[in-house]
Amino acid sequence: MPDEVKGRATDSHSADVPLWRFLLYFLYLGTCGFGGPIALAGYMQRDLEERRGWITPEDYRVGLALAQLAPGPLAAQLAIYLGYVRGGFWGATMVGAFFIVPSFIMVVILGALYVRYGGLWWMQALFYGIGACVIGIIVRAAYKLTRSTIKMDALLWTIFAVMAASTAWAEQEIIWLFILCGFVALFVKAPPARVSRWISGSGTPLLAVAPFLHLTQGLLGPVSGRTMGNVLWFFIKAGAFVFGSGLAIVPFLYGGVVQEYGWLNDRQFLDAVAVAMITPGPVVITVGFIGYLVAGLYGAAVAAFGVFLPVYLFVIIPSPWFKRHMNQPQLSAFVAGVTAAATGAIAGAAFVLGRRAIIDIPTGVIALLTLGVVWRWKVPEPLLIAAAGIAGLLLFRS
Repeated sequence: MPDEVKGRATDSHSADVPLWRFLLYFLYLGTCGFGGPIALAGYMQRDLEERRGWITPEDYRVGLALAQLAPGPLAAQLAIYLGYVRGGFWGATMVGAFFIVPSFIMVVILGALYVRYGGLWWMQALFYGIGACVIGIIVRAAYKLTRSTIKMDALLWTIFAVMAASTAWAEQEIIWLFILCGFVALFVKAPPARVSRWISGSGTPLLAVAPFLHLTQGLLGPVSGRTMGNVLWFFIKAGAFVFGSGLAIVPFLYGGVVQEYGWLNDRQFLDAVAVAMITPGPVVITVGFIGYLVAGLYGAAVAAFGVFLPVYLFVIIPSPWFKRHMNQPQLSAFVAGVTAAATGAIAGAAFVLGRRAIIDIPTGVIALLTLGVVWRWKVPEPLLIAAAGIAGLLLFRS
């Protein structure tokens, strides 16, 4: 990576650094940035604001607030916003591409190998252990999000409980209920002036797997144009209606991919979540893996395009307005409500997926050990995933 630029940024364009160096950083982060959305956001703050001075503290704060408010994956939105600050429309576009493409290539290669070798015992054994490990990681993520976003707020705890119960019961994310939570928090915490008056009465190398890459054929065989259209529309909705961290998209994807369309079964879906955990970059890139399993290389591209298109538009279009109005109490209240709902959905998803992944004593032990490790120590998630895969190879019985 380029040497650090000494000194702090003094304006919205930060230090006089060439755009290509800015892009090179996001290519590096998309290739090697493990740890999920909160970790990726922390890397950006540390590297771009504190160490290099390429972004001002104010620009980072505004970008983080916008990423929390808008639906879609937080890390990708923050990266696109910082690209917008640094280079306008083209800066945002190129940063988004440089950040997303490395992990997209990785999940496509893994998808090709999965379609090719998914029926072999060693592939099943790897995901036997990894799937249980992922449950422990998700439980810890839900707990951390709960502590940081809900705290001692009774209303947010109520929203959390409702969303957790509804997700666990329906085994999918109920979009209208999710959005309603945001408006409930808005009207309770910071009602508009007119409402207040009414209430109160006053004021891997690609060539190595190239023979296995299929353009429009996944686990279900060749797909029709109608199926490709369904894939595109479903993932556009996923990018447009899912708030919170990368894991918040899990219950929404499960409801559509497994229950509504039947593209994947429970085991394959959990494997897709595991793939997202073992690859760097945004967790939501798992849609590329899912798209490949459904409809080959074109399916992966369509799924990734669909889920990131709303993310891109939600950053580019409202950025100027949001920067002027981000301190409004109504916006802050709405963000608090949808964040609590997202946390509840993650907790509910952990319960739903746990019933599928923890199928016997060994998988239960793997999940509990993973939870204990991440609870006590800061162990990189790829190491935990690798250890769980090895345990799966040793313990799996077909």
